[in-house]
Amino acid sequence: MGSSILWVSPQRHVLQPLTVSDPHSARHPEREDKRTFLQKLAEFIHPGPDSKAELIETLAEAEDNHIINNESRLMLEGVIRMADMTAGDVMVAAPRMDLLSIDAPFDEFLHQVIETAHSRFPVYEGDRENIIGILMAKDLLKLQRAPELNIRALLRPAVFVPESKGLNDLLRQFRDNRNHLAIVIDEFGRTAGLITIEDVLEQIVGEIEDEFDIADDEGDIFGLPDKSFRVSGDTAVARVAEAFGVRLTPEDDDAGHDFDTIGGLIAHAMGHVPKRGERHTLAGLDFVVLHTRGGAVRWFKVSPVATSPKP
Repeated sequence: MGSSILWVSPQRHVLQPLTVSDPHSARHPEREDKRTFLQKLAEFIHPGPDSKAELIETLAEAEDNHIINNESRLMLEGVIRMADMTAGDVMVAAPRMDLLSIDAPFDEFLHQVIETAHSRFPVYEGDRENIIGILMAKDLLKLQRAPELNIRALLRPAVFVPESKGLNDLLRQFRDNRNHLAIVIDEFGRTAGLITIEDVLEQIVGEIEDEFDIADDEGDIFGLPDKSFRVSGDTAVARVAEAFGVRLTPEDDDAGHDFDTIGGLIAHAMGHVPKRGERHTLAGLDFVVLHTRGGAVRWFKVSPVATSPKP
């Protein structure tokens, strides 16, 4: 309801009421809720989702009704699920990290950069827990042109985040600070692993393929023109054994270890995380590491070991 005050008219010197409008009096009911009766009735009968699970079901219904396509639904679901994920859920664990020692010679630096094909490397001094910075692979080119520089001068500050860091917050931090890699630490301040902006984005858009990746429907074992085979590191050991007609067990495994994937079996047999270009022979098969990612073998090149003819 409006209120009144008195003011003096300059012409007639008469006190006249001046109405001051109530700031809420101008609101009309229809402006507060423009939904029609039918819209209100429809929302009453079919209320909106009350949980993330219901929201995901709603997205599936939207796809079924051709409102959104499959890719859009998967990306939206990724965004929803990512809200509950932390850095610890998707990080590369510390034992699988590719690190560089600040005391290593330049040739060793260059060799590891080429072998692993990463663009960024955590650099440690003394103990692997003591990470002192991040080296960009492209910065090594500066040493070629200016030998007076040293590796320490090329290091960029390392970013540390706790395992509990939410992926939404981490993605925002990556974007705002223009960082692409962070070191993940556990509750005791020790290095738990590392995480990249690519690891976070893959939770939304799915795995970001590279030139070594093939579509899932093309199989995990397939032939190459030179009569060798390309085998995914995630392929089951039993499948590889059946495909090549061999019995796959580590030559010196007396502990009865049981491995699910060929990548895990070869890594155990070699005694370390394989690097690209490394070779290992097992059960008459020659395994050559074609590509690694996150410290795990993505692809092997497999061929029977050539036997020399008997005299």
